[in-house]
Amino acid sequence: MKRITVFCGARLGSDACYEQQATALGKALANQNIGLVYGGADLGLMGAVSNGALSENGEVIGVLPKFLQNREIAHKQLTELILVDSMHERKSKMNDLCDGIIALPGGIGTLEELFEIMTWVQLGLQNKPIGILNVNSYYASLIDLIDNMIGSGFLRAVDKELLIVSDNIEDLLDRMKNYVSPDIKNQMNNDLT
Repeated sequence: MKRITVFCGARLGSDACYEQQATALGKALANQNIGLVYGGADLGLMGAVSNGALSENGEVIGVLPKFLQNREIAHKQLTELILVDSMHERKSKMNDLCDGIIALPGGIGTLEELFEIMTWVQLGLQNKPIGILNVNSYYASLIDLIDNMIGSGFLRAVDKELLIVSDNIEDLLDRMKNYVSPDIKNQMNNDLT
């Protein structure tokens, strides 16, 4: 993997472990020569993951919509800051630049980014690994919701296989490097016939 996009919050959250793990993820990516692509801001978990990577001389590419340049406080020390016109263009550019995606804890924006990428994979538009770093069991309720969606007939069991969930950075990165995408296109075709 050459680069990983990280979706995460513009806030630090209520427990210091969120910031610690975001920083540790940034450092781990740099130490494995994996570039970081992220939202371009210097605050919250976005600042923590980028500063972690930069502290180990890692490549860090930020992608920031122009209208958020002042609001989210663009990071000034990145390898590269790419300014785009919209949130959709931001996600698309971040996806174009990476070989995989990791979601750290975050708010509605983080969930929206995660679900759109999952949808792209589900529809067969791409097959990049999608990881969730489940810091402090932050995503436990989301995993329960996905299980409920499967049990209620709104998702297929194979759709859950799109997510690689771990509370350990090294385990998550190893599993992402060895990821084999499920045969989503054939599954989708079978569902439609």
